Amino acid sequence: MADDKSKRGGPDRDRINIHEAYEKRDWAKKFGVTEEELEKAVKKVGPMAADVQKELKK
Repeated sequence: MADDKSKRGGPDRDRINIHEAYEKRDWAKKFGVTEEELEKAVKKVGPMAADVQKELKK
């Protein structure tokens, strides 16, 4: 299913979609990591932003 950019809310802000270039870029910038590091973390712990943040702080 395509990302519906007209629908924004909590669930959309809590998940990282590594298949959207702008999301990968923005989340990587927010966490201060490369896009590759972000992608590895998402693949390891899943798309939930809180889980990814914990993984990146290790």
